[in-house]
Amino acid sequence: MKGTTIALDHLAGGAAAARLVDGVLDDLLIDGPGDAPRPGAIFSAIADRPMKGQGGLTLRLPGEARAFLRQSRGIAPGQALLVQATGYARDGKAIPVTTRIALRGRFSVVTLDAPGRNVSRSIRSPERRAALEALAAHPTLIEGAGLILRSASAEADNDLILAELEALSHRAAALIDTAEPAPAALDPGPDAHARAMADWPAPDTLDEAAGSFARHGIDAAIEALRSPSTALPGGGSLVIEPTRALVAVDVNTGPDTSPAAGLKANIATARLLPRALRCRGLGGQITVDFAPSPKKDRHRIDQALKSAFRADPVETVLAGWTPLGHYELQRRRVRLPLAEVLR
Repeated sequence: MKGTTIALDHLAGGAAAARLVDGVLDDLLIDGPGDAPRPGAIFSAIADRPMKGQGGLTLRLPGEARAFLRQSRGIAPGQALLVQATGYARDGKAIPVTTRIALRGRFSVVTLDAPGRNVSRSIRSPERRAALEALAAHPTLIEGAGLILRSASAEADNDLILAELEALSHRAAALIDTAEPAPAALDPGPDAHARAMADWPAPDTLDEAAGSFARHGIDAAIEALRSPSTALPGGGSLVIEPTRALVAVDVNTGPDTSPAAGLKANIATARLLPRALRCRGLGGQITVDFAPSPKKDRHRIDQALKSAFRADPVETVLAGWTPLGHYELQRRRVRLPLAEVLR
């Protein structure tokens, strides 16, 4: 099936969204189990104590939950803060949070502590930029808030953009009104359906009817992701195995062990790796053991990796080659590993 499809369904008791490109699963969002705070959730929190050597401090959230804020300068123990989750808590650790609150919509973002009204630099048409700048001047924002019109607003209807801006500005005002000087959950954050519709490009087909995953073969594709191995062109394979410390990626060429086969498998891995990681929800430190190939070919692998990750929505740092010939990446943990969701 040609084109892009977004399917909205439910999986493991929570909302789930899948994006297909020409019939191939390209991205997958699944809410965490139970009441685990989602990325984007907003809390009133109380500063606890600095974490020596880590450059941050812990915060008290409702119940027994804890958060970790990567800054401590100017924050006193016992101080009340408004914070937003930037990812899921892993392995019993604190929830990563930020004090830079951003309410995201499909066409716009309203920020609580970053004043200014801006238009995405990717919108280059002077006429459209002027029209959007005029549109951005309309909403009434709380003191200190700002807004950004995203790239999706370039082709969007002005009335839809304005309606979204008004809704986000009302949410921002409500958050300030309900903030408390004690730990409290203020906003659960967007579920998988809302995140998909806000962050994925507009699809050719949107299927939000019950059973959409089965109808488009997504259930089978997810089941295939349970296996650590993915086939590569030419008979090779890519094996992805998460551990507590890192994600290990091994590249095999199959029966052909020639340098040419190794380079072919490595280039194919570089192109496939972003999709393989995001569909499995994997982040953190990633170490790739590429198939043996001459050092002179490393620049081609570098170029393929940079090109592939440039289009990936998850922030990833390409650290480069190690003395032992492995390749290292550092990827933000903004999703739960698929293996944990589907236990």
